[in-house]
This record gives sequence, structure tokens and C-alpha cells, in this order.
Amino acid sequence: MTLAPGSRLGPYEIVAPLGAGGMGEVYRARDSRLGREVAVKVLPASFSNDPDRLRRFEQEARAAGILNHPNITAVHDVGTVDGAPYVVTELLEGETLRSRLAGGPLAPRRAIEYSIQIAHGLAAAHEKGIVHR
Repeated sequence: MTLAPGSRLGPYEIVAPLGAGGMGEVYRARDSRLGREVAVKVLPASFSNDPDRLRRFEQEARAAGILNHPNITAVHDVGTVDGAPYVVTELLEGETLRSRLAGGPLAPRRAIEYSIQIAHGLAAAHEKGIVHR
């Protein structure tokens, strides 16, 4: 489901596309209820036709929703509109790790700093019984 800027997904007004992958499309959106910008991931239509995949998505979204940690993106909402499952998270600004690594190798100290942040986030998830796949 491709959404044009200005279109709505429930209370979320789509501002611009941010990216796409095998797990769906991600958009910058405006939450009309709370007046903040968020990221909205809309899952592929195949999810709504596959009860097992949809169940796993909903289970993972609920699990992520209980996490509150500076190294984990906060989940604000999940839902379905016109058969399209979606998840709403905080909007993170800046460069992705993938694009940063494409620019060349990291300095050892920076690589260690990033690794520590990732480890802290994973540890927080594991403390809640959530395993990252």
C-alpha cells in the first residue's frame, strides 16, 4: 500500500516517504491527536492475508510497546486501516547505521560506542523476555 503525502491513515497524516523494504513502507507522518511527527510503517498486503504473519507482527508490536529505553525506538500505536496493518513509532532523525557504514569504516572508538548502545538496547529487551531476531 503506497501512500501519497497528504493522505490519511487513521489519525495520521502522511507527510513523506522515508523508506521501504521487505517488511513494508515507512512514512513520516503527523499525529493529528497529539500534534507530533511520527514514523508509520505500513505492512505489505500479504500480512493481512497470512494470519500467522499478522499474529507475529501484532505480538512483536505489543512486546516492543512495553519497552522504555533510550536505545529502543518507542512504539506509540498499532492498528489496521482498510486491511493494512501498521505500527506507529517515534520518529528518529539522522543517519542510519547502514548509510553510515556505507561511507567507510568506523573509527574503532566510534564502533565500540555504537556496539555498547546496541548491547544496552538488546539487554533491556532481554530483561523483558523479548528476543531480537
